[in-house]
Amino acid sequence: MAEKPAATRARWSLRRKLLLGTALVVVVLALALGLGLGLTLGKDNGGGDNGPQPTPTSAPLPSPSGSLPWKPKVNDTWQIVLLNNIELDSDAKSVTPNVSIFDIDLFDTDTDTIDTLHRLGKKVICYFSGGSYEPGRPDSDEFEDGDTGKGLDGWPGEKWLKLSSDNVRRIMKARIELASKKGCDGVDPDNVDGFQNDNGLNLTADDSVSFMSYLSNITTPLNLTMGLKNAGDIIQQVLPVVDFSVNEQCVANVECDTFHAFIDAGKPVFHIEYPNGAGDDLEDTTVEHYCKDEGNAKGSEGFSTVLKKMDLDGWVEYCDRNTETTAMNQTDPSH
Repeated sequence: MAEKPAATRARWSLRRKLLLGTALVVVVLALALGLGLGLTLGKDNGGGDNGPQPTPTSAPLPSPSGSLPWKPKVNDTWQIVLLNNIELDSDAKSVTPNVSIFDIDLFDTDTDTIDTLHRLGKKVICYFSGGSYEPGRPDSDEFEDGDTGKGLDGWPGEKWLKLSSDNVRRIMKARIELASKKGCDGVDPDNVDGFQNDNGLNLTADDSVSFMSYLSNITTPLNLTMGLKNAGDIIQQVLPVVDFSVNEQCVANVECDTFHAFIDAGKPVFHIEYPNGAGDDLEDTTVEHYCKDEGNAKGSEGFSTVLKKMDLDGWVEYCDRNTETTAMNQTDPSH
């Protein structure tokens, strides 16, 4: 073959370099896309084959129906009454106090009361114990011997639950479905902090994180908002799948800074303290102790604070010194 002229060889060499450069770019892009795809497919939000995990995002996710569940906001006003069902006529024109949200018992509250609260423009969070057995509940006889551990201090007959139990989870699923059927806007599952107590079941923080993820997978399709009750040690792990905090006594325990992570994430902290003398108008110094963002209350800025009696009846005092009492029926509580 005749040798190419020098000019032709130069053009051929340049063309070959351009082709090689283009090929190199294609290879790099292909590798990058393949690596990104592999990382996406390999992500499991928790490691291993642990089944579906909640999406780690604090933004509201649509339910399968395409609608967005209600989400409470920072500084929303509220009242919590668990001792008895609140007394409210179906044709009531108002309810005391005039707050945005009522946290009331899932079992003790009838559907008519929830409907009336909705007609009055209120949102309803339904309370149930997610991590403890309570005697006297309608489904109490469904728990098995292996489901329960030690008793809860100060609550006779109440016992910690094994959160990984299939039977316990089945019962809690039914409770959430009942909340949806009754028309609750959200749920407040209590006692998910067994790992921080002498529970007799060797419960760990991972057990509570897994349990909250399980509950979230039920509430989301039902358009129910869900909160974390206390359990400050797992806030960072479950913050993406819960919409609010219900905290008891962070001032008394000097740990409000821990729960301020919710406020930082744009989610409210519904904060309860049980001061001595609750039930009567409290002293100014007492209210300031629990309501000012300083001293033992440091970190409580932005919290929706209520001062209550330990039995969580209708009496409440707010940080603005307003005292109200929600009327309750006079029947004995079922728990």
